[in-house]
Amino acid sequence: YYFSANYLGQDGILKHGDEYKKRYNVMGKIEMGLTKWATLTYTSRWGRTDFKNPTEIEDGGLFYHQVMRQWPIMPVYDPNGHPAMSGNVSLAYLDGASIERSNDQLSQQFALRLTPLKGLVINAEMNYRTNTNNVHEYAQTVYEYKADNTPINSGHFNPTYVYESSLKSNYFNPNVFAEYSFDVKEHNFKVMAGYQSEWFRNGNLYGQKNNILAGLPTLNTTTDEPKTGGAYNSWSTMGVFGRLNYDYDGRYLVEANIRYDGSSRFLRNNRWNWFPSFSLGWNIAREKFWENLVDVVNTLKLRGSWGLLGNQNTDSWYPFYPTVGLGFKNGGWLVNGQKPNTASQPSLVSSTLTWEKSRTWEVGFDFGMLNNRLTGSFGYFQRKTYDMVGPAPELPAILGTGVPKVNNLDMTSKGWDLQISWRDRINDFNYGITLNLSDNFVTIDKYPNPSKNIGTGYWEGSRLGDIWGYTTVGIAKTQAEMDAHLAKVSQSALGSGWTAGDIMYADLDGDGKINTGTNTADNPGDRRVIGNTTPRYNFGLNLDASWKGFDLKIFFQGTMKRDYMPSGPVFWGGIGQGKWQAIGLKEHLDYFRPDANDPLGQNLDAYYPAANWGGGRNTQTQTRYLQNAAYCRLKNVTLGYTVPKNVTRKFFCENLRVFVSGENLLTFTSFSGTSDPELVGVGQWGYGKTYPLSRTYSLGLNVTF
Repeated sequence: YYFSANYLGQDGILKHGDEYKKRYNVMGKIEMGLTKWATLTYTSRWGRTDFKNPTEIEDGGLFYHQVMRQWPIMPVYDPNGHPAMSGNVSLAYLDGASIERSNDQLSQQFALRLTPLKGLVINAEMNYRTNTNNVHEYAQTVYEYKADNTPINSGHFNPTYVYESSLKSNYFNPNVFAEYSFDVKEHNFKVMAGYQSEWFRNGNLYGQKNNILAGLPTLNTTTDEPKTGGAYNSWSTMGVFGRLNYDYDGRYLVEANIRYDGSSRFLRNNRWNWFPSFSLGWNIAREKFWENLVDVVNTLKLRGSWGLLGNQNTDSWYPFYPTVGLGFKNGGWLVNGQKPNTASQPSLVSSTLTWEKSRTWEVGFDFGMLNNRLTGSFGYFQRKTYDMVGPAPELPAILGTGVPKVNNLDMTSKGWDLQISWRDRINDFNYGITLNLSDNFVTIDKYPNPSKNIGTGYWEGSRLGDIWGYTTVGIAKTQAEMDAHLAKVSQSALGSGWTAGDIMYADLDGDGKINTGTNTADNPGDRRVIGNTTPRYNFGLNLDASWKGFDLKIFFQGTMKRDYMPSGPVFWGGIGQGKWQAIGLKEHLDYFRPDANDPLGQNLDAYYPAANWGGGRNTQTQTRYLQNAAYCRLKNVTLGYTVPKNVTRKFFCENLRVFVSGENLLTFTSFSGTSDPELVGVGQWGYGKTYPLSRTYSLGLNVTF
């Protein structure tokens, strides 16, 4: 038997507004020997997570909406001590609304293991998981105050509301498989066959009422007409599979697999598919001709594999059903004094939608040298993914409706991965170094985009992640310099009113105009591929050492090559973002200022162009502001000490270890200080508008009795 439990309590980082996370986990496992050849195991896992924070930041926009967009000149409180509501609404927002989420998950597994014959093992598993999510959200009236302390409705959260939702899901997964192993002299065999299925179903119910009366914010303490909704969804899969393993004297290794899977997400004729795979290995170090080298190279194995896998996780659980849009009392006219319900024409669907398939082959080798102190592996792979559900293809506008998604995209990923490790011991000092390094890139093989429209990013031969942009000549330091540039080329397609402090773009196609041409790869105008967003040469470096009870672990991670073109106010500050989107970070102070008497000082060699509320003429994707998103981060350092057992056993303790740990301690990068290179592309609000990584320090104690 086995039992474990843990609890996590964590407060948020806000000084105003209630914010916390609480997590509880309990696990129990019982294994029973029914007979000498039958074992029954029951495992139960229960977890609960309670999470609460202000409604205003629930969507992830905290640092953008309530920190970065608050100007330094805005007061926090008025002279009477009330939150200042003129533009700075952070305190009121945080105190006026809240959202609470509660998640319960219970997982149970029954496993029966039978060994009725020598070499035969039969496994039967039944997994069942239930998940319940509840949400309670409300927004109270937010008041602002006149100079005489008279409260007035600020208009925020008007009307007030209470929202409740509940979602429950059930997942059932039976697995039955049998393995039989036998050998004939030096020939070893293992065969396996099995059955697997999945069934998932969920149902949700939600309701909202406006105008909270008083007291606790619940649906029963509101006065407005309720708005309700709910739905049920389900999907299922089924498959049979088999495997054959063979090895000869540990030297020649063969494995072959076959699967036949079906998914409810496709129509009957497209539902089932075969997915085979196999691998070969040759352990050269077991050969007789290697005997003289085995003391130097202890292990050397060549390997190769080929396999076909399927993916059925489409965006929709029912992608082959056309769905009629329904609206409740949202018509644009009156019938008997009320707006009628509406129905809208369904979008087109594809009747041929089926599995996405990925065919992969890989060759590589594993080695161990110098008594396996130096070990490593290398593999080169090529993955051909075809019948992908890609972006909707180009069709004439006369179609009159949205283009359905179909299996229309093929792409190839090529890459390699390398791992090298060195471990050794010098008297009482043990140490180790492990380096992981990998790389890959993706090329589009097929996509119905004959015009090679750059907007889709997909056409035959294109590289996934390519960034198309203009080439920057520089920032005009004087009006005369800008006029001289405009005398050669016209930048009117990008904007008007070009002055000193604006960007000068290069005329790459020589037509005297800066534009996008036909926005195709064959005629991109003055744009070209200036970078690629694909992370290349990703690495991890682990260092560890121990000496007389002390242990040290250091972990670095990073990306050696990646390009990124930021957009939005977090990068551009007040340039081309509009008055209400502009923000001001210290990096944004390095903008063009021609006046020698400017309070911030003249700045003719600025990084940013001149500040301008409107227009995007200076914020085009371009070489000057393309960021190098490569980085190396000291992700974790842990130092610990284990008290000797002859000391701990005196107070009935088997093991006692104390440790101190730090995370995200150092970052080496040339990336813009307005965001984090590890977080680019993260968050629904865009560049930099997400919860930042924290530098964390921990002190801990591990005790075993």
